[in-house]
Amino acid sequence: MCTVDKAMKIRCVWEHNGNDSILFSDNFVGAFTRGETKDIALRKMAGEVAAYQKWSGKTVTDSMEAVIVQEKASGLTISDADTDVLFEEEKKPLSRAAYEELKALVLKSAQDFLDLYEAVPDKNKSCLPERHTFYGKAPRTASEMYEHTKNVNDYYFGEIGIVTDNEGTIVECRRRGFAILEGKRDFLKNTVYSGSYDEEWSLRKVLRRFIWHDRIHAKAMYRMAVKTFGGEIPNVFHFPAQI
Repeated sequence: MCTVDKAMKIRCVWEHNGNDSILFSDNFVGAFTRGETKDIALRKMAGEVAAYQKWSGKTVTDSMEAVIVQEKASGLTISDADTDVLFEEEKKPLSRAAYEELKALVLKSAQDFLDLYEAVPDKNKSCLPERHTFYGKAPRTASEMYEHTKNVNDYYFGEIGIVTDNEGTIVECRRRGFAILEGKRDFLKNTVYSGSYDEEWSLRKVLRRFIWHDRIHAKAMYRMAVKTFGGEIPNVFHFPAQI
């Protein structure tokens, strides 16, 4: 008797530099894992998606299987989460309903990031050592992580021709960017732009990059805060115990 594999597929885009790997899910927008090899990153993906489902208010799926649907070899510093891949899914037009759903997640992510930041007892204290990355010193304190994460707002929107700024909270400047975007004719066509350093961008990619960028620095902030202060730091993103 044949058995049917009912495991939910996590569709993964694999970006790598040699063995060093980052995996993105194209059906859980913003979910990602990293690893020294593809297999290490793949093994982490079910836990990442379970946390993502809890965070986004979805029922956690019992059985999941990560599958590679797209691959990009890169010369970037993948170990520091330097990335430029554009998913095949990110070239497709958006319906208004799909846009509103993703926009809501992007704004929820910003609000949850702000809530996590505000819960850190001392914004300028950290037990982390200094570390250098492709973009300079890695942010160590909650304040540095927050400012770094907030201040990609004008950069991400700018890559699809939306002129905005980073003023106010991470939520306020992100909402302002969306308001300007929505005043642009035919923005749901999801035009692919050639942006900085010849990197390809689309609205779908901007939406994914906001959630992904929030998640990567929220993980770092949560881990730092637990190590530095102990006690109860609210796990608003539902990260697994070992992140």
